[in-house]
Amino acid sequence: MKIGVVGVKDGWSSKALADAVAQATGFGLLIDMAHVRLDMPSGKAWYEDIDLSTLDALIIKKIGTAYSPQLLDRLEILRLLEERGLPIFSSPAKILGVLNRISCTVTLQAGNIPMPLTSVTEDVDMAVDAVDTYGQAVFKPLFSTKAKGMCVIKKGDACRGKVLRFQQANPLMYIQQKIDLGEQDLGIVFLGGKYLSTYARCRGEGAWNTTTASGGRYKAFDPDPQIIELARNAQALFGLDFTCVDVALTPQGPMVFEVSAFGGFKGLSKARSIDAAKEYTAYVINTISK
Repeated sequence: MKIGVVGVKDGWSSKALADAVAQATGFGLLIDMAHVRLDMPSGKAWYEDIDLSTLDALIIKKIGTAYSPQLLDRLEILRLLEERGLPIFSSPAKILGVLNRISCTVTLQAGNIPMPLTSVTEDVDMAVDAVDTYGQAVFKPLFSTKAKGMCVIKKGDACRGKVLRFQQANPLMYIQQKIDLGEQDLGIVFLGGKYLSTYARCRGEGAWNTTTASGGRYKAFDPDPQIIELARNAQALFGLDFTCVDVALTPQGPMVFEVSAFGGFKGLSKARSIDAAKEYTAYVINTISK
């Protein structure tokens, strides 16, 4: 059985997944999409000297080192392979629906999933109005992870200038009310649509977010069944094979921030001692063996 892993060469989770696949199957291939050539008529996709279309399956762990619109184009390359019959986990077509922050939010809102108040606009005056309404808002790039490129803007005299600076790099602005999430938020993980486990991300000292890039740390957390059910309903809208739902426990009740396109392995490892790479590999092998 030959299963390739699409990932990042120096990425911890990408290497962990490639190693788990190699251990289970005897075949290891970590694929950097920057060096793939797709031949459209034949549907062959070459990486080094291997035609990816001849593999038994692909697992997408990461599609690039940084979130950007370029990743959508890479997913389209893989989508053709999937259309020609290659099993891919998660489906590129389904990842396309979650990678862009607006696409993800629209689907969650259409599914009546509780979220922080959110606005999108290209107009600076409208963005300032949103901040005035929210009091404080988090401005988020459409493609980002671990809070990269995000900033908090408060109502007041300096608001317009900060909005203008953000808009220079982000013409379409995604604006979300800054909510009280306490000292932590949750990563609720699903494999094949089934609940796997939950970890908490605890805020670092002086940080406004809980990401590990800002000093956050992982710890075990056991949410109430209704919170798991909320996350289950959120991820079910996208049909991903492996994903993590980001949930905040607020005074107004649990709210979903987003559903991850790829899910995280490190939180499960550090907080729960769960080898997500091994679990995911077993799931893929079982699925394609049926």
